[in-house]
Formats: sequence, C-alpha cells, structure tokens
Amino acid sequence: MAKRGVKVLKGDEKKEKREDMWLAQIGQRENHHYAWYNSESSLLIHQLGRDISIDCLLCCSRSDYGVITTLNTCFHSLIRSGELYKLRRQMGIVEHWVYFSCNLLEWEAFDPIHSRWMHIPKMQAYECFMCSDNESLAVGTQLLVFGKEIIYPTVYKYSILTYKWTTGMRMHTPRCLFASASLGEIGIIAGGCDLLGNILSSVELYNSEIGRWETIPSMNKARRMCSAVFMEGKFYVIGGIGVESLKTITSGEVYDLKTKTWCEIPNMYPAPNEGAGPIEEPLTAEAPPLVAVVNDVLYIADHVLKQVKKYDKEKHLWLMVGLFPERTASMNGWGIAFRACGDQLMIIRGPKVLGAGFVEINSWVPKEGPLEWNLVARKPFSSFVYNCTVMGC
Repeated sequence: MAKRGVKVLKGDEKKEKREDMWLAQIGQRENHHYAWYNSESSLLIHQLGRDISIDCLLCCSRSDYGVITTLNTCFHSLIRSGELYKLRRQMGIVEHWVYFSCNLLEWEAFDPIHSRWMHIPKMQAYECFMCSDNESLAVGTQLLVFGKEIIYPTVYKYSILTYKWTTGMRMHTPRCLFASASLGEIGIIAGGCDLLGNILSSVELYNSEIGRWETIPSMNKARRMCSAVFMEGKFYVIGGIGVESLKTITSGEVYDLKTKTWCEIPNMYPAPNEGAGPIEEPLTAEAPPLVAVVNDVLYIADHVLKQVKKYDKEKHLWLMVGLFPERTASMNGWGIAFRACGDQLMIIRGPKVLGAGFVEINSWVPKEGPLEWNLVARKPFSSFVYNCTVMGC
C-alpha cells in the first residue's frame, strides 16, 4: 500500500523516466558535480548496483536520510549534494513536512506520513530578531525565515541537506508583511512594506537551486498583510491593506509565470467579519488571510466565524464546507496556522492560554469526503504558533 503523501509511479514508467535522466546526466560527466556517477563507489550498494541502489533510496522516507548518509561516502555525497532530491522531484516523489515555530529562534518539523517529530537546530540570531515581524517560506530543500536585526531586514536559511542555518541572500527590495508561496524550487514574495513603511506592489522570485532573487513584474495594486498561494501553476495574491485606506482589499491578483503578466480578480477575498454581526473593535491588527490550496482548490479559514470555506473559481463565490476543530482559538487570526500538506488541509493551533497547553495538528483530506477533522499530532508547548510553512521534496 502506498503511503499517504508520497506519489509512487508505476514500474515501467519509473524505469523509463530513470533511464532518460541517466542519459541526460551521462552527457554531463565532465562536470565535477556528476563525477561520482562514474566511479566504482557509485554502485552505492555493491551487490545491487547503482540503479537499484538509487531506487531503494527514492523509496525511503527522507526522515531516514540523515542516518543513511553515515553508511558510506557515496550515500553521503548523493544526499548532501541535493542530487537525490532532484531525482525525487523528476520522478514525482514528494513528501510534505510541516515546519513551525512557537519560539521564533526555535523550529520543529513534523512528518505526517510517519508521525515523527524532529527538532531543528536553534537559529544563531540576535535576540532582537524575535521582536520584528517574521515571515517564513519553504522553497526546495530550504527553510527561509525573514526578519530584522537591529534596523536591517535579514533572511536566515536552513538547509535539510546540511542541517545548518546560514544567512541567506537578501532581497533586492528589503520588506516585511509580504505575501509568499512556493512551487518546487522557486518561491515568490509580493507586496509588503519597505524600510520606510511604504506599501509595495513590487514582486521578487527566489530560485533555491542557485540562491538568487530576481525582480519580476509588479502587481496592479500595492498591498501589505496579504497572502499568496500557487494554484494550477499560477501565483495568486489575496487580500491585504492598500495605500488608499486601512480597509481590506477584497480583490485578488494572479500572475502567469509563462506570460509574465498580472490579472486582477474582483471580490476574490470575502469581506472580513462578513455574516458575523456587530463586533467590537479588535485589540490587534487582523492577520493576513488564512488560505491554502489542495488539488488546485482554494480554501480559506474564517477565524471570525470559525469556518472553512472553498472558492468557486467560475462564480467567484466562497462556499462553507465546515467548522474549525473544537477548542481552536486565535487572536484576530494570529496564533494558528492553516496549511496545505500534500492532499491534506491542516489547522495547527497552540494553547488557548499562553504558557500552558499543547500544539495540536488537525488534518482533513478533502477527497475522502465531508469535512471531518482528524487529530494527527499533539505535543506540549507553552506558546502560540508564530510561524508555519510546509516543505514538499
């Protein structure tokens, strides 16, 4: 039986794809990155041979790769170089893990396929980094955490290849309170505020393979506190606060990576507090929209009504599909995470009372039927969920 979250290809199709990849790589054997393919040690498991050895590694969970690197130098080189993850991506093998932080310098990873918790090494950042607005994004095999040290924005990068934090390459336009989403080895950030507080419409694309930022066409509207997703291979930005007033922008925008153009979508974000009746003025600013995409369907978590809704792309309507898990509470949308993790939707919530309680991960697989939350993990934590992202590789 195939494990949830790992796409397994049929034998003939898998073999054909692997042969095509090896032919392409053989053509680059002069390149030092591929020199180990032609060495005697490239057999990996000598009795099995190279191809079957790699097939075995592709079928292993990536949570086992840390131990596998200690078996021999070729295993170590294959995994730490990132080549194995490239092969997995080309073969359509993906495992999605949840990365979240309840203390801005400390991160946890959760593997929902094997129900494993993993502690990430502590970030070696100044304490003032914790006092700034932080965002996070998983791109390829990297976890990026954006914040500010003293007065200047900083990007920290954690690599699952080296298990280490380093300082990442800065964006062309330093910013905070932006929208972000990733697709494979690329990530896009849009909008936000610059160092002077100006609201931006500019957009940048990050390529994790080469570690570079590239400026791409700007959005039609400047916006901060917005959210973003990839859907059907396109990049969507939803909601946010504009320049003209402090009211939430109800339109969305979509960027086509092929044509490199933006198109505005009216009424894509439901008006905040719609249907909730009269409410008191919130003590904290409203969180960016809690949005996620599973199987190219867009969902939103309405923290006021505690409802999950899905978006009808043809009618531009939001349809209610069910309620939040019991005991889920937030501070105007802050303190919980709503994420897509492979074919699952997840709500990650912290303790209702700061200083005591658990972090719980609740999951629903839309293709399996009506909304019914399943508690997949629970772990003692004493703080809210400040940051959360999902890495698929």
